[in-house]
Amino acid sequence: MSDPLFARFGREYRAGAVLFREGEGGEEMFVLQSGSVQITKNVGGDERMLAVLGRGEFLGEMAILNGKPRTATATVVEDARVLVIDAKTLETMIAKNTEIAMRLIKKLARRLDAADEMIQILMNPDPRARVMLGLKRHAGAFGQPGANGAVALRLGPADLAAEVGTTTQDVQDVLGRMKRLHIADLDETGGIVVEDVGRLLEFLEFLEMPKKFEEG
Repeated sequence: MSDPLFARFGREYRAGAVLFREGEGGEEMFVLQSGSVQITKNVGGDERMLAVLGRGEFLGEMAILNGKPRTATATVVEDARVLVIDAKTLETMIAKNTEIAMRLIKKLARRLDAADEMIQILMNPDPRARVMLGLKRHAGAFGQPGANGAVALRLGPADLAAEVGTTTQDVQDVLGRMKRLHIADLDETGGIVVEDVGRLLEFLEFLEMPKKFEEG
């Protein structure tokens, strides 16, 4: 069946294609219909991964909302079908459809929460705590729900290590412990899967208890 939206606004991108680069001007936003896109940012000369976005996610909206340069780079990691929306079209959509406006507002609010959470993670001096907090952040903000409550994170140990400022070995050590507790593991492609988000949150709360008693 034909897709009228894709017929009008759609483009296809192969893995490795760059949708936009940090520092460039931006006059378009993107809505992912399939595939995945990695968002990275230069931090102190290092390329830091912020997220991997999948179907239903949108990106690049801030540059056309505030008229400022792109704050990150977006690279296709799995062949993608994308709707490309320019500023005028977005304005018309928002004016004519309150549901689209509300979805945009809610998504932006979640993005702000995720950014604040990332700041708190990087301030934690314990690298293995940063790994677990990174798992929590991705499961809540960017995860893909699967069977039996599992959440696929669309990133591997090396990606998570780069994001939270630690080593791949630290991530693998934490995942080894999480696997024994049936909380998280790797799938057949090497991507991280949180098998039980509830238990992950309970484990993090347990780890925070000594600190709370000290503060009290």
